[in-house]
Amino acid sequence: MSGNTATHEVTPTARTAATRGRAPFSQSRAARELGLKRSEFDLAVCLGHIRTRPAEAGGGRQVDRAEVELLRGQAGFPEALRQRVATVGTREGSAIMEVTAARFTRLARLGLLVPVAFHLNRYRAVVWRYLADELREFAADAKNASLLNRPMPETLRGQLDTGLDLRPRNWRGRHLDFLLRQAGDPWERAGVVASLLDPVQISEIITDPYEHSHLSRFRPPPPAHGAPGSPAAHLTERITTAQDPDEIDLLRADLARAVREARTRRPAPRPALRHPDPHPGPDSHRHPDSHPHSARHRRPPAPRHCDRPRSSENPRRSRGLLGRLFRRAT
Repeated sequence: MSGNTATHEVTPTARTAATRGRAPFSQSRAARELGLKRSEFDLAVCLGHIRTRPAEAGGGRQVDRAEVELLRGQAGFPEALRQRVATVGTREGSAIMEVTAARFTRLARLGLLVPVAFHLNRYRAVVWRYLADELREFAADAKNASLLNRPMPETLRGQLDTGLDLRPRNWRGRHLDFLLRQAGDPWERAGVVASLLDPVQISEIITDPYEHSHLSRFRPPPPAHGAPGSPAAHLTERITTAQDPDEIDLLRADLARAVREARTRRPAPRPALRHPDPHPGPDSHRHPDSHPHSARHRRPPAPRHCDRPRSSENPRRSRGLLGRLFRRAT
């Protein structure tokens, strides 16, 4: 190569400009481009680390190529992005916070540690997952030192003795925030709120059948764990559905408010009603028999060619009579 060859460094801004106008990535493709597992990608989207947008043709969400290039150009990629979505269970979490697993569980039951995800193991036990970065921040805060290395206060021990466990409720609240962050349509927001309520609660708030049916289209499905009707599915439904009376009351109020807003902006579709013509034409008052296509004005059918002539129309007799008249005239 000659010494006059010029090289140009492609800056992140130039890469972003070059990706404009190109087809966006599907979520699966974007996860591969970013070096993330699909579960890590979904969590990054929920946390707001990756921006998505609705697909133009419908059927899900997409990621702009410019967004992928922007993330790939950040310092420490891809490890820094993976670290922000890293989750741990009770054993790893207690090691990060340098506490026993029992104390870690008590702090989580009290609602001081908020889970970000869950799954069921083979024994159908709930395994809660927590953001590793949040656990480090909690342990590093001097205000929480007494909760980590001192006896639990009497008031907190009393709450635990009553069976208090705020992990499901805190997960629902966090999950609700995740879904509302992606909902742009008023009916979508109403559907997100309804996804945490029992169907009976929804029917009591939305009595109009057309609105109820329209809302069902925007309810996001719950996390899938087990076959429908299985014990695992029932346990998942209990976790993903509001249980506490005060929580139910708050969600009912939010749903009623969201539906009122959606109804004002874009009412639910209804079947078209047929109305009588206010300006009938001149033919609308005509008697049915006077219609040009009525049976009374139809042309009689043409005679069939196989019909025999009547006896009064004997051709031989007709020719004799005409002959006599013709001879008489002459």
